Amino acid sequence: MIIAGGAAALGAVALVSALRPFRFGIGAEGLTIRRPGLRRDIRWAEVDTLVLDEPPRRDGYRKPPRLLLVPVPGVPVEPVTARHPLDGRPAIELLALDQVREQPDQVSAALTRYAGDRFVDLLALRRAAFADPDLPVGLRGYQMDRVDRLIRRGQDALLSGDAPTRQAARGEIERASVAGLPIAQRGYNTLQTDTVLDALVAALADHPSTDRETAT
Repeated sequence: MIIAGGAAALGAVALVSALRPFRFGIGAEGLTIRRPGLRRDIRWAEVDTLVLDEPPRRDGYRKPPRLLLVPVPGVPVEPVTARHPLDGRPAIELLALDQVREQPDQVSAALTRYAGDRFVDLLALRRAAFADPDLPVGLRGYQMDRVDRLIRRGQDALLSGDAPTRQAARGEIERASVAGLPIAQRGYNTLQTDTVLDALVAALADHPSTDRETAT
């Protein structure tokens, strides 16, 4: 890792990570990326939004965080490989963070410094809105993918700042709980999951402009 100093095609470089055949740099003028399928310099003027996101868990296991780029309108882009996690705009997945040596907070710090308000750290925002629970796994528990989707739905609704979105997410979680979450041979502890979902429903309801929706 190289932090601060140095020079590259993009000028002063804040962070450069190189793991063959991969190279990724963040600098004062933009990004440089060299990986299979994408080799280019990206100027800040071409960037509308950069999002540090984490895909939903799979079978209870975390996936590596990823960096997504939404270009400004009219800028030609490579084939769309992702969507903005909150608003669905077409995006490019620049990299998954298991491709670099740096930790997500190091990448976030460099992007915050140079990309400014173009950069959104969804990992940090989700943690602040509603922390990812560390649910124990055992025999005869709730289906993990279903629970993780509900938690992500609630977290993103909290981030939206939109009362109808929060209300819809709250209603979805309440209805799923009332109907009974599916049981898997191996899944999340039911009692602790119920506690977490109740807390998430309470967080979604804790808004002066949001009326409580009764689960039916």
